Amino acid sequence: MDTHPLWRPYDVPSEEEIAQARVRAHVPEQIEVVPPDPAWPARYDEVRRLVEQALGERVQEIVHIGSTSVPGLHAKPVIDVSVTVADTEREEDYLPALAAAGFVLTVREPEHRCLRLADPRTNLHVWNPGAAEPRRHVAFRDWLTGHADDLAAYSDLKCSLAGEGFTDVMLYNNRKAGLIYDIYERIFAADPEHPHTPQPRA
Repeated sequence: MDTHPLWRPYDVPSEEEIAQARVRAHVPEQIEVVPPDPAWPARYDEVRRLVEQALGERVQEIVHIGSTSVPGLHAKPVIDVSVTVADTEREEDYLPALAAAGFVLTVREPEHRCLRLADPRTNLHVWNPGAAEPRRHVAFRDWLTGHADDLAAYSDLKCSLAGEGFTDVMLYNNRKAGLIYDIYERIFAADPEHPHTPQPRA
């Protein structure tokens, strides 16, 4: 059986695992999903400049990811940004500079840190070189940009879930995980460079 190098098993983190990854106590906040905003790319550029000014040559790569990076997609009004540094475990090399620029550490996981910025509202995801997840995020972004059916299905699901009154983004993300996995399966099966045998979730 062929398996795409970016494939990962279908797995939804438990509430215990979510709590373990959090650096700060969860503050309930109503999940809001809004229509696409043409200003989102400019907000990303603002964040990119802020990160590059803070870290300079320590930035190996910085990319706009998440729903605000996909034209025409409903999204939470929060810019998601992926940045690669030399070693996420060496927090002293980058966290103080990001903190001075206004970013607050919220999640600590192996090879991954997530920081928030209040204005513009941002989730900054910090990764190690070669990490698979940033490449998965870019593949997902590019696929939705070119596949209207999956974009519409994902947009509809997000709007529906927002109407359920979620106040924890991690639990909201868990409810999206099934469709996201299914879309990744289509991405991998369509990749001409890497054979992939479909592995549907149970």
